[in-house]
Amino acid sequence: MNEELIPLQNSEDEDNREKMEEVLSDAGCSSESWAILPVLCLTHVFKFLDEGDRRSADLVCQRWHNIMHSPSLWRSHTFHLNVRPSKYRQSEFHSSVAYVQSRGVYLERLAVLVNPPSTYSIALRMLRTIKTVFDELTRVRASLKSISLTNLELDRPSWTSGLRNSFVIFLVSFLRTQGSKLDSVCLNGMKIGMIQGLEMLTTLAQSQKRTNHRYYISTLDLKGFFSGEVPVYRNSNMPRTLGFMKGLTHLSLSYSCLSDELLKALQPRDQGWRDFIHLKTLSLWCSLNVPHGQVICGHSWESLASCCPGLKVKIEVDQILNTDRLARILLPEIPLVDFSMTTFYSPNEEWSPRPLFYVMLPQFRLTLKFLTLHLSNCSELLDDELLKLVRRCDRLEQLRVWAFLEIRTVQRLLKIRLAQRSLLNTIRVSVYSVEEDHEEQKEQLEKLLSTYRDLPPELDFFATVYPYV
Repeated sequence: MNEELIPLQNSEDEDNREKMEEVLSDAGCSSESWAILPVLCLTHVFKFLDEGDRRSADLVCQRWHNIMHSPSLWRSHTFHLNVRPSKYRQSEFHSSVAYVQSRGVYLERLAVLVNPPSTYSIALRMLRTIKTVFDELTRVRASLKSISLTNLELDRPSWTSGLRNSFVIFLVSFLRTQGSKLDSVCLNGMKIGMIQGLEMLTTLAQSQKRTNHRYYISTLDLKGFFSGEVPVYRNSNMPRTLGFMKGLTHLSLSYSCLSDELLKALQPRDQGWRDFIHLKTLSLWCSLNVPHGQVICGHSWESLASCCPGLKVKIEVDQILNTDRLARILLPEIPLVDFSMTTFYSPNEEWSPRPLFYVMLPQFRLTLKFLTLHLSNCSELLDDELLKLVRRCDRLEQLRVWAFLEIRTVQRLLKIRLAQRSLLNTIRVSVYSVEEDHEEQKEQLEKLLSTYRDLPPELDFFATVYPYV
């Protein structure tokens, strides 16, 4: 975590100057060449430095010092909260609060990334840290446009009901006062209960009623927002709540939230000045242990797609090993652009990805652009199925595969691209191997690819042999 912004001692000043001189020297630049760079160029360069390097650059000269206090350098910040005390660094509580006190007035986009607490004491410190940081943001009147608060996992035992209630109360209060100015909210991995989760979303939706032409939430990420076992699709308040957010253009949800009513609520209505606003991206995440037994009508998808021209749907599937369930998810009416699937199945399981290759994915041959597959197909060969699928998907641009494949399949994929598929400009293949010594397979792969020296410059191609553990 970044240290508190406090003046450095003289001995540290000299160390930081020497460090910056070494950086300039390693880059092949002299201090004189940097001195003539325009302010706009220097400001752009400084945006790529972390806080420690910025503090070093701040001490180089008066000009850099003045540039380092430009508000544009401090509009985005990410706090990484572990909330574990360490004698080697300042506490995350003090450093986070100090940062907000000194730079918070400039903040527009704030991300708080946490490691889920394993004990009550860590959860308590995390709650106090986040609450104090958000209170300071309110006090300094930060003009926040984007907030990301991820991976809290409030369903853990370390979050007692008292701590969980305290967290919800303060966050609802914060969203009530600041929500009308936000354009992006990410609550990924919060794993909250139904009642408290809907209370937060209702607060956000109500804040949209007070908005003007400048502010509305356009991006909302609720992947893993509700606790895993909650069948959100059964609650009629979820579609009604999201229906109030008329400015949504990018929405991410767990599949457990999806229903016909929700797809209808996402359709644009008569919005006056917002007639041109409609959903552009809908991302869905579906996991084996998250409820996904609902039946969605293809007509609901068709209606949403017709009301939202150019709608792009992304679906990420993790361990759905029931072919019928998967077929009910991948309806042909979906404008599917991006599909990702991870499966780890044993030879004893009566499941095969072949229906996915032969029937389900070919339905999207005219829309599918990005395909990612992680397959543990150690007991069945899928090389021909994969190659046929790639040939059939006319719009495919990116292919990423981790699977048990024959080495020559990599070469055959490359031949398909060079012969007829100019759109397929990203091919990344990891061939799984159970051999203790897989160097022979690596050599075989290198030999096969050695004849392809002059690949098209736009082609991002990578292949390797990866030990399967």
